[in-house]
Amino acid sequence: MELLLYVALLFSVLFLLRFIQLLFSVRKNQGLPSLRTNPARTMIVMGSGGHTAEMLRIVDRLDCNRYTPRQYIIANTDKTSVVKVIESEVRREPDTAKQMYEIITIGRSREVHQTYISSVMTTVSAVFNCVPIVLKAKPELILTNGPGTCVPICLVAFLARVLFLNTTCRIVFVESFCRVRSLSLSGRILLFIVDTFVVQWPELIQQTAVWRDDVRCFGRL
Repeated sequence: MELLLYVALLFSVLFLLRFIQLLFSVRKNQGLPSLRTNPARTMIVMGSGGHTAEMLRIVDRLDCNRYTPRQYIIANTDKTSVVKVIESEVRREPDTAKQMYEIITIGRSREVHQTYISSVMTTVSAVFNCVPIVLKAKPELILTNGPGTCVPICLVAFLARVLFLNTTCRIVFVESFCRVRSLSLSGRILLFIVDTFVVQWPELIQQTAVWRDDVRCFGRL
């Protein structure tokens, strides 16, 4: 029994040290992969309504040869985004035999107008549901613009990196254009663990400077 307690304590200490080291590494942009020559497995987290429209504008600018295969993560109640993604991919490549994308649906971590307290349990459930998805896909890039669906995906990806299950994964978070003076709830949660945090209004640079000095602003994307 004492041996098991010792092993558990040792694992906890190592996990905590790795967790802290990775947090500092993310904030300092350390350990970023060098310029790659092979395609990156890309996971794109879609939202609904405005989130989907903004993300598709970004995705349409991606080089499909460099960011492939693409996996779209969509809430299981968001039928509109599924249609929009299919339309976007068909415009990119009409030949279905050559299309390199997949749509994966997951449960929402938080419904619109759901209280923050009640969303805790649904988020925890969503995190467990996302574990096999992220571990199986082993994405090298996760691209999101802040829908609630992205929180469990990004948390699992970060923990997988902590545990050396997928050390190549990098997360890019693009805050929604409608966020002018304050971050979204997803942004506030993920600010500390994503590799690149992008805002579209300079006002948010000042707000996030206390926590991160590497937040980027490129204007409207």
